[in-house]
Amino acid sequence: MEFTKRQAEIIKASIILIAKKGIQNLTIKSISKSIGISEPAIYRHFENKMDILLAILSYFKNTNSIVLETSELKNKTAIEQIGLIYSNHFKEFNENRALTSVIFSEEIFQNDQRLTDKVLSIMKTNNIVISQIIKTGQKNNEIRNDIPGEQITMIIMGALRLIVTKWRMSGFAFDLKKEGSDLWNSMKKMIMKTYK
Repeated sequence: MEFTKRQAEIIKASIILIAKKGIQNLTIKSISKSIGISEPAIYRHFENKMDILLAILSYFKNTNSIVLETSELKNKTAIEQIGLIYSNHFKEFNENRALTSVIFSEEIFQNDQRLTDKVLSIMKTNNIVISQIIKTGQKNNEIRNDIPGEQITMIIMGALRLIVTKWRMSGFAFDLKKEGSDLWNSMKKMIMKTYK
């Protein structure tokens, strides 16, 4: 989905407001005040707050697709591909910290099916990509196949989500890229095929 320059400005301002003051304090009034335009000007770009939240998720989905489809993944082993996806996600979150306050806040999505569906779509895309890489890795004897690929995918994605949530809730108190790299190195040892 493509956004106009003004829509992108509104989306970024909204992400920052949610990160600083919480979703309950995100209003059209607070957005207009933060970027210095009138409330009617906001309504020319988005019908309501829910449409802004959907746009934030679409923005993340676009960014996420870039991370998953990067040309760096070509001609890499399955382990290297997953490692790159991990490091690219941590890099993106580190550069856009406020985004984690939206993406990893389930309470935001509980009352609107459109938001829930958008988050599920993002999760499904991630799972499909990682799962396919794992299946290829298992077929090529890189990744252990005594554990179903779907469960390895869940462990990998769950660990990523957990560390990012911990980082956000600690007030970004630790180096996400370093902790993420350490986590991946440990996980890699657990999922790699070992030869006796």
